[in-house]
Amino acid sequence: MMNRYRALARARGVASVTWIAAAFVFLFAPLVVVVGASFDGGNRTFLNFPPQEFSTRWYFQIAPDLFQSLALAIGLGLTTAFLACILGVPAALGLVRAEFRGKAIVAALFRAPLQIPAVVIGVSFLKLYYLIGDVFGLRLVGTLPGLLIAHLFLATPYVIGSVVAVLQRFNLRLEEAALSLGASRMRTFRRVTLPLIMPGVYAGAMYAFLVSFGDVPVSLFLGGPGMQPFAAKIFNLMEYDFDPSLLAISTYIIVGSFAAIYFLQRAIGLDQLTRSGGG
Repeated sequence: MMNRYRALARARGVASVTWIAAAFVFLFAPLVVVVGASFDGGNRTFLNFPPQEFSTRWYFQIAPDLFQSLALAIGLGLTTAFLACILGVPAALGLVRAEFRGKAIVAALFRAPLQIPAVVIGVSFLKLYYLIGDVFGLRLVGTLPGLLIAHLFLATPYVIGSVVAVLQRFNLRLEEAALSLGASRMRTFRRVTLPLIMPGVYAGAMYAFLVSFGDVPVSLFLGGPGMQPFAAKIFNLMEYDFDPSLLAISTYIIVGSFAAIYFLQRAIGLDQLTRSGGG
């Protein structure tokens, strides 16, 4: 009887592992297709997988404006993540620790960008920028500040949400101990609070960067000539034509993303991203 139960448990374990492995193979299959098709040297107007003429020619024929769009997207994403942390950490502290009338409404407003479709956000900012241009003569459409403000609107809720999750499990006695030993409130925040909530800040910043880097709808509305982030640039190019060099630069992005996540895990650690402060 015992052997039968063990055999049944082993069979269930094998079935679970097989099912999970099959699901991940299916999820990663599109990336494998893109990487494999990038090494097809044929001058085709469609994606060809598996490659029939192995070549790296498309890696040397990537248009310079694609690299410019990529650099713009990385710079925009990093700036968005930094500013989202500057805004999001105080907002999270206020939501968790302050008591005021209408707190639930304020919390809902902070998280509203997560519920609003990005297309609606793009149209809204476009109309707002036109209005500002008509009234004040300030041009924001097709400029870096215009894109940055809209991406900040999209990304800040992720920082607020991740920091709030850490603060809700924060051990306040650690701050009380620092204050009782004579530390000022600013020094207590800098030496006690901030290090303990850094896992939430790291996670929020990472999500903010990814949201900004991968955004298409908002960038399509607010970008302009020479001011299109990488994802919007790729979308525009794929809409009207197919250039195999797009597969090559997409492969760079895929490999770079895996490398960035790997080194982030090595530098910070997954446990740091999930551990809350001092609870």
